[in-house]
Amino acid sequence: MQIEVLRTDLHRVRTVDASPGPLAPDAARVRIETFALSSNNISYAAFGDALRYWDFFPAASGAEGESWGRIPVWGFARVVETDAPDVTVGERLYGYWPMGSDLDITPGRSNERAVADLAPHRAAMAAAYSRYARVDADPMLRAGREAHQMLLFPLFYTSFLADDFLADHDDFGAGVTIVSSASSKTAIGIAHRSRARDHRCIGLTSAGNRAFTEELGVYDLVLTYDEIGEVPLGPSAYVDLAGNAAITRAVHERLGDALGHSMIVGGTHWDQPGDNSGASLPGPRPAFFFAPTQIAKRVEEWGQETMDARLGEAWDEYAAWCDSWIEFREFAGPDAVTAAYLELLEAGADPRVGYICTLDPDAVGV
Repeated sequence: MQIEVLRTDLHRVRTVDASPGPLAPDAARVRIETFALSSNNISYAAFGDALRYWDFFPAASGAEGESWGRIPVWGFARVVETDAPDVTVGERLYGYWPMGSDLDITPGRSNERAVADLAPHRAAMAAAYSRYARVDADPMLRAGREAHQMLLFPLFYTSFLADDFLADHDDFGAGVTIVSSASSKTAIGIAHRSRARDHRCIGLTSAGNRAFTEELGVYDLVLTYDEIGEVPLGPSAYVDLAGNAAITRAVHERLGDALGHSMIVGGTHWDQPGDNSGASLPGPRPAFFFAPTQIAKRVEEWGQETMDARLGEAWDEYAAWCDSWIEFREFAGPDAVTAAYLELLEAGADPRVGYICTLDPDAVGV
């Protein structure tokens, strides 16, 4: 069973309930037990063509050539059948799955901590998205924090890397980082990391989310979108998580050449993107941030062990802090999961809530 969305109209959703065929040689079949949904997954869909997110889990075309897609999610799965020597039946894996109930992978490049999917169609994709952690062996996975891992860790990893990218470039001369969609979990992670290194961070958010965003205590200043004209002038960097061209233009026009860097990370305002190419904007041209590139750079410079240690320390601190404000809610069955997705799509979700999902309608305590 797979939940698919029409790539040209993200409000159109269908459930495809087709039994998987015989397992291919050297493949393994996993049952996807639980996964998280957040505005991050909406960004995957919004940038699905530009950043090839649709290519990870291809869907069949619909009637009249309609192009459907499977939105990637982060979660846990269990191996239920295998013809691969690298995995065993019953083993649990954590990683990047389609929004569905099952997936066949071609395991390879294995070690005691992880296994990769070597399916040919994923060969050209970033390796970070094809790596599946072995739940019983990977030290980055924390017992009792599966919900945190599914919902928050992928977003925090992006936050960690985006902040690290800025720090690695001396913040492009900026004394402050300005973050749009400041109530989103990726933005919160960036603000948390900025505070950890005593770097100022300003959050831009909607009027309805202003109180929540201020209460977090990680932003030096919170402004609503109609207050962008009050952003302090001076050397700055902008991190765009809204994906709203009007907001990006307002920030660029406010700061102009004082902007050292303009980074595109997400698209929570997916329905109001406009032209973010930056061809006519004052200041630097906005540039996509692609997290796997920074991962590869740091692994080469630091080594995997040091990379994991630094990330793990930051993650433990962040996850413990998130317990002060996060609320996890569970959604079981295709109808409930579809409803959760559509709620996130409308950008009306409570930023305090984390969506934990399964397609098994009888699941309890997912």
